[in-house]
Amino acid sequence: MTIFNLGSINADRFYTVPHLPKPGETLAATSYNVGLGGKGANQSIAAAKAGAKVIHMGAVGPDGDWAIAMLRAALVRTEHIIKTLIPTGHAIINVDPAGENAIVIFSSANTAQTEQAIDGALTGAQKGDYCILQNETNLVEYAANVAKAKSLKVIYSAAPFNLAAVRQMLPFIDILVLNEIESEQLVKGLGVSITKLPVKEVLITRGSRGSTYRAQNGTIKMPAFKVDPVDTTGAGDTFLGFFVAGLDLGKSIQEAMRFAAAAAAIQVTRKGTAAAIPDLVEVLDFLDRRAEE
Repeated sequence: MTIFNLGSINADRFYTVPHLPKPGETLAATSYNVGLGGKGANQSIAAAKAGAKVIHMGAVGPDGDWAIAMLRAALVRTEHIIKTLIPTGHAIINVDPAGENAIVIFSSANTAQTEQAIDGALTGAQKGDYCILQNETNLVEYAANVAKAKSLKVIYSAAPFNLAAVRQMLPFIDILVLNEIESEQLVKGLGVSITKLPVKEVLITRGSRGSTYRAQNGTIKMPAFKVDPVDTTGAGDTFLGFFVAGLDLGKSIQEAMRFAAAAAAIQVTRKGTAAAIPDLVEVLDFLDRRAEE
């Protein structure tokens, strides 16, 4: 099977700060670096490192060759990434000593996706393939419509959270992915409990408190592995990439959640986003060691 991912590609600009800035406050960063990021790129790299076949649908600017090269190096297929005349998207990421972050993104080329490019990427898609979507690109609903027409399993991250966008996506979603804050925003916005959301399955990530999977036949809770975090940026993307790859590789929901939890646990002990995502050997070794504890 194949995982198709319509997702953002960003240059992540990291600033290490003594604490997250308050309104009106000017801080002096203690370090700075740039790396590949964006929810889409992170998810695609995570899924590919987990062993899945991944085709990325995205867009970069004239300055984006380095990003495509990094995706290819992670064995993500990039032939359906389009080049635009506007700059590649970027993110400004402040990280405090506890590894918590505050992020501002500038979408830029990520919102220059075309229907033609999406149609071309999904031409070879088959029933049972996966399509990952999120809110950092344009044409998300269009891609979902095409994917469902081809009987793909649509997995949608409601991030960055936008209630109107989620409402439009509800008819297409097989698995809705939310973090804890997004789940609270959605429940409030729709005026229903989390158990009454009009989707088949919901995956809620809760950071250091693990994750919860809700479906019509029950609920699965997966604790997070205890580690000392350095930078939590991209942990949710790493979790989702490994989770979908796990399903694609035939794992049960519970097995896929544990697989993903291990990958995220390793990722948060490193600085960066895409560059911090572990490979399959590292994750399996981590799981083996934790099973012995």
